[in-house]
Amino acid sequence: MRRWSILGALWIAGANAVTYNIIRDYSGSSFFEGWDFYGSWDNLTLSNTTWVTQEVATSQNLAYLNAKNHIILKVDNVTNVTSGEMRNSVRITTTEAYDLGTLWMIDLNHIPYGCSVWPAFWSFGPKWPDDGEIDIIEGINLNTANQMAIHGTEGCYQNDTTNQLGSTGSTDCSQGSGCTVGEASPNSYAASFAEAGGGVFATQFDVSGIFMWFWSRPNIPSSISLANSTSSMDTSSWGTPHAAFSSATCNISEFFTAQNLVLDIALCGDWAGVPGIYDSQCAGLTGICYNDSVVGPGSPTYDNAYFDINYVRTYTSLPAGVPSTTGTTSNGSTSTSSGSSSVAHTTASSGGVGVRDSAMVSLMSAVGLLAGTLLLTWSI
Repeated sequence: MRRWSILGALWIAGANAVTYNIIRDYSGSSFFEGWDFYGSWDNLTLSNTTWVTQEVATSQNLAYLNAKNHIILKVDNVTNVTSGEMRNSVRITTTEAYDLGTLWMIDLNHIPYGCSVWPAFWSFGPKWPDDGEIDIIEGINLNTANQMAIHGTEGCYQNDTTNQLGSTGSTDCSQGSGCTVGEASPNSYAASFAEAGGGVFATQFDVSGIFMWFWSRPNIPSSISLANSTSSMDTSSWGTPHAAFSSATCNISEFFTAQNLVLDIALCGDWAGVPGIYDSQCAGLTGICYNDSVVGPGSPTYDNAYFDINYVRTYTSLPAGVPSTTGTTSNGSTSTSSGSSSVAHTTASSGGVGVRDSAMVSLMSAVGLLAGTLLLTWSI
């Protein structure tokens, strides 16, 4: 007698083909309607950055829609910063949080890079860091490849690295660096990313695991390149994930809740600015990140410190027509989203903190997993 295990069913259910329905398209003139600006000093990574309000970002041209209809988020490269001051930058957080059973995609033409520059496209749960963090795009200084990661509390690990294309680094997700995977495909970061025409990053947030893909512009699957803002998304042609964090070694339902998406650019701080890391890549008069990069004129140091984004799109595996869940609006009232089948939750807005209501998602996931296990269990 021979049987598939439940974990085998979970892996196949999560990594194989799924068709997703659109929840939201963040693009064009309405892009910023779905995001909150942080509006404070970066007290999270202790960087030398003030993440400004939307009003300041707009007035200083740090967040805007350009003539090509692309979204630009950038570091101030105009101001001559004196010692003791911070340099202005941007952090934005979605006003909706996305639960298990969702897919997130971002299409970019340019990712920020340069000495002291620390960009990220990432997510977090309402009680950070206890409710998990997912780092989709992240790099520092003059790195040439993207790093993906997840962060969880004690008991979350990445031990099975055979079902991914990337290279595993740290495997204990409760440690400071989290569970890390280095991108092995070329042109995933810095100048080479833009020179190749940019690319697309996708993240599948599933009860069976968290799976990430990257495609440089010439290699984007037709299911993505031919899609529009209302299309469903078929993942059948995507192949092996570039990073795979299976529930076999990190129970995603236990360690992660609904996630708010974040785009930000930090400067220096407790990764890019660490002595021995910064000065190993960036030569300066003092070898100190703040002194050599942040202080002084913004150009040419920060001329490449900007995101150029075509869109961010979110999808759900729930069937079309399933009502969306109920969330809490920024004024504390309760509301229910309408439109496409959504498992997103409108969230209280204070630095992008989310509210989770996952009863429908849990029910749908349980039914799907039970069916998958029954189909995969067989004997001779």
